[in-house]
Amino acid sequence: MDVKTAFLNGDLDEEVYMEQPDGYVDPTYPDKVCRLLQALYGLKQAPKMWYAKLYDFLKLQGFDNIDPDACLYLIMDDGEIIIVLVYVDDLLLVASSLGAIYKTKDALHKRFEMKDLGEAKVILGLEIRRDKALGTLKLSQGKYAAQVLEKFGMAECNPIGTPLGVGLQLVKADKSDDALPYREAVNILMFLIVATLPVLAFAIGKLSLFVFCYGKEHWAAIERVLRYVKGSMDNGLVFDNKSSCVLQGFSDAEWAGDHESRRSTMGLTLIFGGAAVGWGFKLQKTVALSTMEAEYMALCEASKEAVWLNKLVQSVATQDLRTASSGGPIIIKVDNSGCIDFSKNPMGHKRTKHIDLRYHFVREAITTYKVTLEPCAKDDMVADPMTKELCKTKHDKHVDAMGLC
Repeated sequence: MDVKTAFLNGDLDEEVYMEQPDGYVDPTYPDKVCRLLQALYGLKQAPKMWYAKLYDFLKLQGFDNIDPDACLYLIMDDGEIIIVLVYVDDLLLVASSLGAIYKTKDALHKRFEMKDLGEAKVILGLEIRRDKALGTLKLSQGKYAAQVLEKFGMAECNPIGTPLGVGLQLVKADKSDDALPYREAVNILMFLIVATLPVLAFAIGKLSLFVFCYGKEHWAAIERVLRYVKGSMDNGLVFDNKSSCVLQGFSDAEWAGDHESRRSTMGLTLIFGGAAVGWGFKLQKTVALSTMEAEYMALCEASKEAVWLNKLVQSVATQDLRTASSGGPIIIKVDNSGCIDFSKNPMGHKRTKHIDLRYHFVREAITTYKVTLEPCAKDDMVADPMTKELCKTKHDKHVDAMGLC
């Protein structure tokens, strides 16, 4: 569903004045100004006022606001579940029956001027393909990827199996080559990372470090990423109703991975329903003095993301939001035994006492049964592509584990 002129529905809660617009000036009182009673496009208050209007309407219909996500609403009506996901003026409706969908649509049409776009096949650039016979749902961006390749003249390029070559070393250029559309390419490729291609996270994250000091070697790396996109245009995250709906996390770090600052890179991957639902790559804020320390800081970030996402999942899965439970601890797999031991052992040590207190969130999450840790073989670490360049064999293995098919 799409709300027409959504921001015009907002009621202002403060006095706002504007000059009389051109073509509508009152000849009797040309020096007077207009006091606005409702929001207009261009007002900084308009988005907030529109959200408040929609919030009040959905609450009146009986929807509950999901605590972890302010734009997710849910209602249980006569044993049927209805979910409304809001993105500015776009609404995605999910329900256990078509009758519940139609009922919600009718209520929306009566209150707002809406555009009914039918069954969700594309939303916010994401292509949705459902196979009810197989019980699968696929999210992909093939059309967007094709547009990206066309934009940079790579539509007919030869595909390649990995985003970056193993052991690639890049250094800052003395002066950026402004003739190359490097910054634009990095910016455009980021949308693929956010939505459906988590395996690009490390590559684009690494290349984004050079947006103010790039040269031909950096552009060559971008072209390689585009060649990889060419070969993975049809790939998407495939969720399977036969797969486990228990959230599982993977946390990894590459100690001193950045050769200039010697800071470590950390990555995380969260799997649910057979595919990745959360992922991330980040250069750590401080220099880690050991592999264990780098893994521990990475585990902290993974735990925070896992706890939030698990709360979201449980809120949606529980019929009565007021009694939503934690659903048990999330299993996070780590391939460093020292990190696991340090997370479970609160005793201080002269070699670890310098670790910032903020990272001890992990210990609290373990003691409150929000997170539990399990050892993981290095070859099975699904977060590995988030921290380093991999050979094609390992890369393909982790791509399959992320549900990219």
